[in-house]
Formats: sequence, structure tokens, C-alpha cells
Amino acid sequence: MSDTVNHYANPADIPDGTLIDLFLDAVDRLGDRAAYGVTGDRARTVTYAQVRDEARRGAAALARSGLKRGDRAAILSGNRLEWALADWSCLCAGVADVPIYGTLPAHQVAYILEDSGAALVFVSDAEQLEKARTAAEGLTREIEIVVFDSAAAGDGAVAWDEFLARGDDAGTDDFPAEARRAEPGDVATMIYTSGTTGTPKGVMLTHNNLSSNVRATDRLMEVGPDDISISFLPLSHVLQRMVDYMFFCAGCTVTHGAIETVADDMKRLRPTVLVSVPRLYEKVYQRVLDAGGVKGRLVAWAAGVGRRVALHRERGTEAPALLRMRYGIADRLVFGKIRQAVGGRLRFFVSGGAALAPEINRFFLGAGITILEGYGLTETSPVTNVNTLEHFRIGTVGRPVPGTEIRIADDGEILIRGPQVMKGYYGREELTREVISDDGWFSTGDIGELSSDGYLRITDRKKDLIKTSGGKYVAPQLIENLLKRNGYVDQVVVVGEGRNFCSVLVVPAFERLEVWAGGAGVQAADAGELLADPRCQALLKEEFFAEFRDLARFETPKKIGLIAEPFTVEDGTLTPTQKVRRPAVSAKYAELIESFYRPESVERTIFTA
Repeated sequence: MSDTVNHYANPADIPDGTLIDLFLDAVDRLGDRAAYGVTGDRARTVTYAQVRDEARRGAAALARSGLKRGDRAAILSGNRLEWALADWSCLCAGVADVPIYGTLPAHQVAYILEDSGAALVFVSDAEQLEKARTAAEGLTREIEIVVFDSAAAGDGAVAWDEFLARGDDAGTDDFPAEARRAEPGDVATMIYTSGTTGTPKGVMLTHNNLSSNVRATDRLMEVGPDDISISFLPLSHVLQRMVDYMFFCAGCTVTHGAIETVADDMKRLRPTVLVSVPRLYEKVYQRVLDAGGVKGRLVAWAAGVGRRVALHRERGTEAPALLRMRYGIADRLVFGKIRQAVGGRLRFFVSGGAALAPEINRFFLGAGITILEGYGLTETSPVTNVNTLEHFRIGTVGRPVPGTEIRIADDGEILIRGPQVMKGYYGREELTREVISDDGWFSTGDIGELSSDGYLRITDRKKDLIKTSGGKYVAPQLIENLLKRNGYVDQVVVVGEGRNFCSVLVVPAFERLEVWAGGAGVQAADAGELLADPRCQALLKEEFFAEFRDLARFETPKKIGLIAEPFTVEDGTLTPTQKVRRPAVSAKYAELIESFYRPESVERTIFTA
């Protein structure tokens, strides 16, 4: 980082507007082009003109169902074409939609439906229909249910096609004028935070919040009608949703997918641009490093060559001739295969939602794949900062997007001011006042540093900083990112609040560990037995502590807990966007963590769950 400052602004003339302005402009410009792709038995493309017509029918159907401007409708579904069509329908009808993660249990769905006052809920299939019915039983009002999968309809639930048919006789001439009744300050959506702590809050994002963010990021991302993308992060999260709006306006064709199938989808659909969270890059990185034997040595050599080339690319200098020659070999034998695994024509990834370890970003850059890391929150619609192809610095989340100001408070907290800052938390005026000052600064809860040329580096979440019993503050993200670059690490969480030292919980990379075990003659019936083997523990102890060598003494973890089961969305230790829920992990492994600090454990370093 260059000399630090406490304030940086990127002034820009971002006009006030609505998502409707962007939508109607896009369909007028791009009418016959493909807006969305659909895979499966009914593979096809859907044009901008068809999207416009479906939105017209959907908006009219919402009105026929009794919903008025300012009312709310929920969407309980995974990513699919109908999700986007329902969203556009709500926007054109002036109905604020309330996205709900499909992984949430019925009682949490009921809370969101009740708190938001939703009068209708769109659901994807029979599973979500059953969940919505269970949730509806506890509501204080009636709620209509519309099912995207027609075969699941019945018993009071309306099929999507039947719902749209309600708007068949709506006039086409009046549609644009009616849709344009939306005002920049109108609430476009209410997104409930995932609830990592406390009760979920409904974040009210206006048309101008989102449309300004679309316009600002569109100025930075070189995306156009020749591009193809896959929408696989949950649309219930604002990152994928805002990016999809931007892609729609830019003419980029989007096909909906899922995190579970994205590896196969990339090979089949061959995207040119893609947005993801760090978990995807960590998995690819891990898979590459999992190779053993001769192949493993080749990969390790290539990674070292790529890292040196990446450093030259970051500095804008040319690599020496010998290094370029070695890179050519590494590219043919290793890096070219990695690029083919992500489709073979990817121009760049965008990473957000959580911190990306610099070493992993540098590995991909060395492999010829650029990852543009950015930053934002649900409350900021979401993007405040992003690296670009022109302005790129690994280890930072880039400079502020046009129209955005960044300030670092005295305690290191990052403050944001700009048109993307939310209207507030629904029904929680006091809480809104706590995070948005009278002069418009939003308190992010993150700690960071700002360079004199505007690059922001996130050091940690303010609430995640660990204060040891000795009064020292430790940033867990720093330690976790150090460990994530190790090929034997899959997931990691630092613990130690109020203790006299920090410790780490590690889910090892079992594919690589099993390759090592085979070569070392270690036999184990399952993951737990493998982690209990003294030879395995000795290996991991050596590997992990080597990553801590540059840490200060008070930062260095003293104990390592090995965990056989990965953190997952299903067990509550991950959010739907693949971020670790630290309180949930600490609660689940409370006994293991407690054992680190017992007097009889002084001599031990490695523990197993």
C-alpha cells in the first residue's frame, strides 16, 4: 500500500433513475437479442422482447391478484428464468419483492413473510411449496402462493403459467407509461440479511440505490452483447442480482445455474465473464494442488513460475526471458488446462461477498485468469469498490466506484457515502440511525486501510476482531488467508476471544491428504481416523505452523483443531453465500475449543473433533 489517507472520493455524474428506465431502455435497444439462456430438456434462449412481454403479463397479473404499488411479494426459489421474470414483473408493477433463500427453514420463512407484509409468494417447486404452506399457517393474514413448476400446483397454489394468463388481456400500449410511474426513491426490494447474528433485518433498497450501482459498475466493467455469463450465486443475495441487472443492460446473455453445478456449467456454457464468491476459487485452487506424485511436483513447479510472472504483471514490468520460457512450458502443461476447466474463453472473474486470499488471486493471475476483487454490503446495493482491468491491485478491493466516497474512521471502520446507500432497515428507524449518520455516512462494520491513490484494503470485520486476555487485538481474516494458501487446508476459522492466545479450527483438504496418506502407508477407514493418526497430525502441524512464520507472537495460533466434517449451509455453519458463520462454528465446536485452554492441554498442539 502507498501512503494511507482517511478519505477518498470518486466524483461522477450518476443521474438519479429507476430500474424501469434501465429495463425499458435495454429491451428497446436489444429486442431480438438473447437476454437469458435456458438449459435442460427445454434448452432455448429468451429474447429481450419476450422478457418485456412476460414482465407486462406478470405486472398485470399482480394487479389482478390485488397487489398495488408499494405492496410486497416474496420470491422463495433458487436461480432460474422465472425468478428473473417474477422480479421484472414486480418492478414494473411497483411491487417491492422480498427474496428469500431457499435453504431457510419454514419458521424463518414465516418470520420474513410476516415482517415484510408480503401478500403473495412465488415458489420454485414442490419442496418450497410445502415450506411456504407451513410458513403460511402461522401468518396473521392470507397469502397467495404461485408455483414456477406447474406440476407442483394445486390445493390452493397457482401455477406460474396460470398466473401469467391473468395478465393476457392487459394492453401493451399502456405498459411503459404505467411501469415508468416508479420514482427513484421508491423501494424496489427488501432483502433480509442472512442472520449470522441476531434477528434478520429487512434492508430497503430503492430504485435509485440499485440503478445507480448498475450505472456505476457498468462504467468500469467492459461487458457487452458478445459476453456470456452464468448466474449461480443466490439471487436472494444482492451481489448476483445487481450484476445480473448490469449484464441485462449491457446485452450479456445470462444462463441460470447453481453453486453445486457451476464446475460442469462452466465447461458446457463457456462463459466470458463470471461473478463468484471466494469459495469457488478456493476449491479450484485446492483441486489443482491436490495432485500427487510426478504430476504434483509439476503443478508445484508451475505454480512457482506463475507466481513470479504474476508479480511482474502486478508491477507492470516484463518478465525476464528465461522466466518467460519457463512460463510457456508451465502454460502448456498446467495453466492451459485450468483455463479450459473454466470454459476456455473467460475474460475475467469478479469476486465479492468475502475476502479472497491474495495468494490465491495471484495463483490465478499466474495461470492467465484475472480475478477482479470488489467490496460491498447488502446495505450498499452492494458495490462500493472494485478492481478493474485498468486499475488492479491484488490484496485490495480496488478503488471506489463512480459517485462513491470512502472514509476511514478514527477506530479504523470503513464509512461509505453515495447513492447506493440503502433507504434503511424496514420498521427499524432507530437501528437505521445507528448506521447512517445525518450527513449520509454508512458505517460498514468493517475495518480497513485506504491508500493515497484510493485502493481499499479490508483487514477484518469490526465485530470479528479477537481481543485476547492480554488486551491485544488479532485480525482473524489475516491468519485465515495465510492458511488458505496451503494445499492441505480447505476451511479455517480462528478462535480465541478473551483467551490468552488464538487457536484455529481447520477442515483439511481431504483429497490431497488421502493422496499423501497413500504414499506414506497410512491406512484409515474414514476422515476421522485419518486425522487421529499421529503421522497425519505431524504433517499438518509442520505444514500449518510454517504459514505462521511471519506473524507477531501474539497473533500466532498455538493450538490447531482438526475437523473431519466441512462447514455447510445445511448445518448452519455457512451462509447461503458460503461465508462462515463464526458464532455457529464456535457453538458447534465449543467443547473442542474449550479443550485448547485446559491446563492439562499445555503440551498438546493438535486436537481432533
